[in-house]
Amino acid sequence: MATIPITKRGAEKLKAELHRLKTVDRPAVIAAIAEARAQGDLSENAEYEAAKDRQGFIEGRIQEVEGKLSAAQIIDPAAVDAAGRVVFGATVELEDEDSGDAVTYQIVGEDEADLKQGLINISSPIARALIGKEEGDTAEVQAPGGVRRYEIVGVSYV
Repeated sequence: MATIPITKRGAEKLKAELHRLKTVDRPAVIAAIAEARAQGDLSENAEYEAAKDRQGFIEGRIQEVEGKLSAAQIIDPAAVDAAGRVVFGATVELEDEDSGDAVTYQIVGEDEADLKQGLINISSPIARALIGKEEGDTAEVQAPGGVRRYEIVGVSYV
């Protein structure tokens, strides 16, 4: 199985989710199933069916998170020294050459990506265009509205 890059923060979030699923959600759904069974006829018991569906979802998510954590290559951006190059985990300050708008992104793994928080997926077009570049370089990104050009204003590893 291929390794999945993930930041230290992202791995901690997955571990916390796994802990919650195993210690809170799983026991709650088991209790809900037991309560629904106690009501009698299971063939027409919607609560029982809903609880069983929820249990299936929780067990599937537990397996998915465990699989991701076992294949994860945890990278601490603060420990990265890429000599100013854009690499996985780097926080990049950009300026749109057309509009002059400034944006800041951190390049993270697929499960951590959240554009509203400035976290972009390593496999996104903008991240692929930035990887390997340095401060002062220009990155061209193929966007739905055409090619966008960004100047790299700063690169940090936080």
